[in-house]
Amino acid sequence: MSLRIYNTLLRDLQPFSPLEPGHVRMYVCGMTVYDLCHLGHARSMMAFDLVRRWLEVSGLRVTHVRNVTDIDDKIIKRALENGESIRALTDRMVDALHQDADALGILRPTLEPRATDYVPSMLKLIGQLEQKGLAYQDGAGDVNFAVRKFPGYGKLSGKSLDELRAGERVAVADGKENPLDFVLWKSAKPTEPDDAKWDSAYGLGRPGWHIECSAMCGELLGQTVDIHGGGADLQFPHHENEIAQSEGASGKPLAQIWMHNGFVTRDNEKMSKSLGNFFTIREILARFDAQTLRFFIVRAHYRSALNYSDVHLEDARQSLKRLYTALDLVPPEVVAMDWADPFAARFKAAMDEDFGSPEAVAVLFELAGEVNRTRSAALSGLLKALGGCLGLLQDDPKAYLQSGATVSEDTISQRITERAAAKAAKNFAEADRIRQDLLAQGIVLKDSATGTTWEATK
Repeated sequence: MSLRIYNTLLRDLQPFSPLEPGHVRMYVCGMTVYDLCHLGHARSMMAFDLVRRWLEVSGLRVTHVRNVTDIDDKIIKRALENGESIRALTDRMVDALHQDADALGILRPTLEPRATDYVPSMLKLIGQLEQKGLAYQDGAGDVNFAVRKFPGYGKLSGKSLDELRAGERVAVADGKENPLDFVLWKSAKPTEPDDAKWDSAYGLGRPGWHIECSAMCGELLGQTVDIHGGGADLQFPHHENEIAQSEGASGKPLAQIWMHNGFVTRDNEKMSKSLGNFFTIREILARFDAQTLRFFIVRAHYRSALNYSDVHLEDARQSLKRLYTALDLVPPEVVAMDWADPFAARFKAAMDEDFGSPEAVAVLFELAGEVNRTRSAALSGLLKALGGCLGLLQDDPKAYLQSGATVSEDTISQRITERAAAKAAKNFAEADRIRQDLLAQGIVLKDSATGTTWEATK
């Protein structure tokens, strides 16, 4: 096949061919379920939903594994704060995750393993690392990975041990051999609840975060997978440590391709719970429909930063309405996909180049323009079919166009300012597009010698 994917490990695009002909094994690191999912989680789930959809459109069978981290310091803390069991908390959060992902049209993974169901596999893997001299138990009872004994540590993130050596200035506590060593098994603390402890050859405790994914990935997909992915924030240390654990035990590459989606930012600062500048998926869906949020994410390339604002989401909604308007104007025929068609061929070329959704979306707008011009039901059918490859344009057009919230006055003012700037730059096509977008929302602009005013028609 002609698909090329950017491999974070090689820092380059490379042709993709699955290790097993016709079958792609893809592992994606999932959520730590102590709270509701935010937009950053949606971005990651959507990125790999798009990957999976395109692989399946390309005729490949995909086994998509997305794990659930259901034991963690934050989970224990939240469960104690709530006065509930860890299982009750994580069950509730997994259910909420499914509701949010379903609303966005994100396909359920083929397998969704929970870390707590794979503790024996984790202990087995830790034992293998210990036998190879890559793991040791320290004075506090924790079992650690000996980073300096694994050649090539840092190859994914590009961080050499010399660059990380600054951390060695930190005192080595409780017999830990090196500050860079990371925990594989955490010794239980007396203050921790019983449902956060498992018995092992190392005493009561629980697995470290990194060993969870290595064990689940190996158990469900084998020692080497086709694609291993997650958010850019997981590249180091999580994925770097996964490589050290899995390859240290097996001697084989963990993945032939590593994929990482870009951050979501707000005011150009990374959106995260720790910074307190995040929005949950539910908060956004209270103001914008799910198709708009999906389109907002999909029209940006998965590796690029995605800057959040209400203005950008409202722009996404109006852009999506232009596509639905074409489908409403000309009811689509059901068509068989013909990749030799010029529109379909350009769409495929875009997606085959590292899942180039921005270019693919541009083809949808070209096709919508042609539908409006020719009134062709066949082209309208192709528009709907290509949109479906991205999980878009499958709603009833008329219902979609009649739904949605009104535009805020702040957004209208900003759009008027943007239109004035476009006119000053003699970009009259952009100025007209803004006027038409506002008109589609029921906002009529009126130009005069003293400026531009507006009024709502609905």
